[in-house]
Formats: sequence, structure tokens, C-alpha cells
Amino acid sequence: MLDIPVAFLIFNRPGVTRRVFAEIARARPKRLLVVADGPRSADEAEKCVAARSVIDQVDWDCEVLINFSDVNLGCKRRVSSGLDWVFEHCDGAIILEDDCLPSQAFFPYCAELLEKYRDDDRVMMISGNNFQFGRKHSPYSYYFSRYAHIWGWASWRMAWRRHDIWMSRWPSLRETSWLQNLLDDPAAVRHFRETFDRTYDGQIDTWDYQWTFTCWAHNGLTVLPNVNLVSNIGFGAEATHTKVDIYGVAELQVGKIETPLRHPPFVMQDKDADRFTFERLISKGTERPSLYRRVWRRLRNSVSSLAGGH
Repeated sequence: MLDIPVAFLIFNRPGVTRRVFAEIARARPKRLLVVADGPRSADEAEKCVAARSVIDQVDWDCEVLINFSDVNLGCKRRVSSGLDWVFEHCDGAIILEDDCLPSQAFFPYCAELLEKYRDDDRVMMISGNNFQFGRKHSPYSYYFSRYAHIWGWASWRMAWRRHDIWMSRWPSLRETSWLQNLLDDPAAVRHFRETFDRTYDGQIDTWDYQWTFTCWAHNGLTVLPNVNLVSNIGFGAEATHTKVDIYGVAELQVGKIETPLRHPPFVMQDKDADRFTFERLISKGTERPSLYRRVWRRLRNSVSSLAGGH
């Protein structure tokens, strides 16, 4: 049985919820904490009920705690409030959303690293994601990254307590060289300044950019495995954010990680791996929209000039 509690975040997709639950059931955690958002409409209520009913299939010795919302809170408020509740009950937890399908190796990997870095303020979280597409930058089992990948992850109460859903420090940090010093890449600085601006202004209904900001504001790092351990199976029309796989990361194959884990000798960011992640994934997903915005601004300004000329 798994001693580390598992937090399971679900909503309105019973199909993927069943698949992820089946892997959780194989790991047999002693505690399972389930967070669910409420339906956005009457038509969606039946799907939410069906997703929640999956939890009734717990058939091992397990303490099940539930935190179900009767109303729809949205991604930002539901995940943040749900994880607040999780870490009220747990010192540390493994966190899976309904479309994040873990390998069985993911659970002992998280458990070992939660224990190893429990008292290390430099490490904010452990992720099961690897987006290096076969590239390995070291002989060790994992590396340290700036990027807080959340398709299957784990963290501690002390780290999550720092989470600031409102990003209250962003206006003051924005006017400093903080982001430039942290990222050391003008393209990444531009991207994340715009992303943090939009998140702070409420234009993006999410929780994970705030978590990334929190990790960075505390100079925190993420542990990432040298092989992928979690596959996102939720891409499609029913998804909230992952409707189209523009990154080429839908249903990535999971690999095996050798045990015992081989630990890096130093807690240091792997800048080469992070540079690849930005160039291969993050900038790839944002260059085109940014171009569209620039073209649109030019067209709008041209029309405004013509209108003023008449």
C-alpha cells in the first residue's frame, strides 16, 4: 500500500476519471482525497455525478475524504481551494487531475523524493512529467527545473502555503530585473511577463501560472524525471484547456525509472533542459498567437488612422 496520500481532482469526464482512478487503485493509497467542481449548467450535472460515482469503487483499506462543490467555481478557484483543503489534512500529497494517467513507477518515485526533499526549501515540488522527448542531460534519475509541470505532481504543505492565487507581489516585481535575472532569456522574459500580466488581470482562469509565479518568487525548483511517468489523456473538445495538442504532448508514452533512484549530487537548475523545454514547447505554443496580436494591432491602428483622416 502507498503511505503518501493521493489527491484526485475531478470534474465532468467520467471516462478519463475511471482510467486514472484504476491506476490509483493499483497503488492502493491509505488516504484518498477527492476534489470536485460543480456543474456549469443543468446539462452538465449528470456528467459530474457520474465522475463522482467513480470514487464509490474504492475496494481497499482506504480513508476517503471528499470536497465536492455544489456550484461551479472554475479552474482557478476550485483547484486552489481544493489544494488548500488537501494540505490542511496532509503534510505532503501526490496530486493527479482526472486526465493525468500515471505509471505505477510514478507513485514510489514521488514518495521517495517527498521524503528526501521534505526539509529543502530549494525544492517546491516533484513532477512526473518529462518533455525532453528522449534527450537525457545527465546519468541521474531526475533533474531540477524552473518549470512547474503539473500533469501529475507532488508537494508539501509548507510549499503550498506560499501559494498566492492573487499574485500580490507581481506588480512590484514586474518593475524590477527579477524576471530577467531568473530566466536569462529575453524571449522567455517577454513570454512570462505577458502571461503573468494576463493572469494577474484575471484574463486567464487558471491556477497553475500563479503556482509557477509562487515557485519562482521563492527561487524554487521542480524535480523532473529523466523519463516521462505521466501521460495526459484528456486532450479533446471536452477539455477545459487542452483542446488541441499544439505541443505534441498528448498521451505521451510513459517509461520505466530504475530504482533505487540515482540522485544528482547538487540541487541546481538544468539550464540546457529548460532551454529546450522553452524552445520546443512554450515558445512554440505562443509565437503564433503573439504574431496574430501584432498583426491585429497594426490593422486596428491603420483603420483608426484612416477613420481619422475622414
